[in-house]
Amino acid sequence: MRQCDRGEYSVRTDGDTWDIVSSVGVTALGVAAFRAIETMKPDPLIHDDCARLFVEAAGEPRFRELLASPPDDGRLPTGMIGLRTKYFDDFFMTAWSAGIRQAVIVAAGLDARTYRLDWPDGTTVFEIDQPKVLQFKQEVMAANHIRPRAELRSVAVDLRDDWPAAVSAAGFDADLPTAWSAEGLLPYLPGAAQDSLFERIDTLSAPGSKLSVEAFGHRPDHARMRATEMQMFENSGLQNPFGEIDVTELFYDDERSDPARWLTDRGWEVGGASLDDLAARYGRPPFEVPAEMGDMRDLSVYLTASK
Repeated sequence: MRQCDRGEYSVRTDGDTWDIVSSVGVTALGVAAFRAIETMKPDPLIHDDCARLFVEAAGEPRFRELLASPPDDGRLPTGMIGLRTKYFDDFFMTAWSAGIRQAVIVAAGLDARTYRLDWPDGTTVFEIDQPKVLQFKQEVMAANHIRPRAELRSVAVDLRDDWPAAVSAAGFDADLPTAWSAEGLLPYLPGAAQDSLFERIDTLSAPGSKLSVEAFGHRPDHARMRATEMQMFENSGLQNPFGEIDVTELFYDDERSDPARWLTDRGWEVGGASLDDLAARYGRPPFEVPAEMGDMRDLSVYLTASK
């Protein structure tokens, strides 16, 4: 696959699209690289052997170099992604323990849960994302003879469009309890699209449904987020695999509802956890950031809601 220049990574427009090595797609590739690194640890929180396959197939040199010499510093984004992935893995396992047999992974990207988790018999998983992203994942899985462990329904649609119609056409049953996940998604949606996302999930969710989402605990300062990322790699003596790419340029910074409050106001029971909470839960040291940016450690909030 080709390597993109910086402009292709960072320019956002209304109705923009991407493949796995451009714009928002490259962030999914980066997350896959971080999942692969977590999997290579002596005591990994997760096992995602598909992640390395995605990075190798994409051919993006920065991430391939990262896997060739993986860092072992849990303070880096690699450690954060390990915690986050484990949290969402546990969410789905809790949901199916409660008898839920229908799941929707919103903005699935290179999430390989449909292929690597031991889903109960009779489970259907809907993966929603851009057409080129889903096509890439399907091609890599087919080339490596890896089959999904649940009934997989790929739904190629932009979340800014009428995705409920698309997921319904793929067989989604709104009368069944559903486990929904929105991992690493919200900053890439305009505020109106985020609010619409929650409205649509609420409408489609039968009683007993569950939702897990990663949100910002406070409105982020994107310049400081970028500075924090650069500082963490510099302190560890490693090259930032995103290079000069500023991922925060892919974010939207307009007004939007607070997800926890929005869901609570509509009758969902909501619980939250910080990154430090996850580290304690999974036996990892507290996540560190430069002292002068200590408030950034509480930026990400992990929510689980039940209807």
